[in-house]
Amino acid sequence: MKTLLACLVVLTSFAAGAQDYPSKPVRLVVPFPPGGPLDVAGRMISRELQERWGQPVIVENKAGGSIGAETVAKAPRDGYMLMINGSSPFVTLPQMMKVGYDPLKDFVGVIQTTESQFALIAHPKSGITSLQQLIDEARKAPGKLNYGSAGNGAGQHLYFELLKIAAGINLTHVPYKGAAPAMQALIAGEVPFIFENIITASSLVKSGRARVLMVTGAKPIEHLPGAVPFDKLFPGLGIQTWHGIFAPNGTPRPVLEKAAADIRFALKVPSVVSRFGQLGIQPTGVSGEAFNAMVKSDFDRWGEVIRKNKLRAD
Repeated sequence: MKTLLACLVVLTSFAAGAQDYPSKPVRLVVPFPPGGPLDVAGRMISRELQERWGQPVIVENKAGGSIGAETVAKAPRDGYMLMINGSSPFVTLPQMMKVGYDPLKDFVGVIQTTESQFALIAHPKSGITSLQQLIDEARKAPGKLNYGSAGNGAGQHLYFELLKIAAGINLTHVPYKGAAPAMQALIAGEVPFIFENIITASSLVKSGRARVLMVTGAKPIEHLPGAVPFDKLFPGLGIQTWHGIFAPNGTPRPVLEKAAADIRFALKVPSVVSRFGQLGIQPTGVSGEAFNAMVKSDFDRWGEVIRKNKLRAD
């Protein structure tokens, strides 16, 4: 009886604390440099939360991918330090190199904020006009065709590795130090293929500097009409990348639910929706068990690709 009463007291205090949350400034860690889509999304959400909460929401950029996650993993479990991160590198990096956090054990998902797709694009002089033609050519000459990426272990690298497994082909990886150098390499004709975000890919295609072969998800994309979804050729293998906000594992559930509800409100603000559309990302708002199941599913899926191809990050 005493144990039951003690539990009720704890639960009641958590619920009461959630009603007052936040009662002081909240820090949102972005584990990337300023200016990228994840940073822009984090700052827009923070601005709306600050207005709703009446408390400062301080965005902290901690470049390096794992540094920011390690910081949040060790933070107090009270909801006052959160992190916004993406499916890659959050669930992939720990499976390719030693880092100071475990995405499944050290974190709990608060809410998925957005989802997006990537596009596979080709240099016009490659002579490749469709994904099926790329697959056919790669089967004729295994390893002869090259592709570029933002580096070993980057999302674009993993997408090609999944394509290789799905199609049973062999391509040669040419890693660059970042997405921008990889894009410049495609434009210059140094590599014939890369995966690129939808907005940049659309711009390159419209200017005639690239040809789109496919988009990674299950549905067509407005910015790239006519692009074949990967899922159409390989059902069930579509890639939908996501961004989401996380807290240290053990953060009280009422606090997580309060934060998720307020972030979901921010995701519906028209100016936020409009800006996200310009970035080629769509607000979602999936939270709780559904979001955490998504994280676990991606962890398992990419873990299999990483192990099969013996991938290592730079």
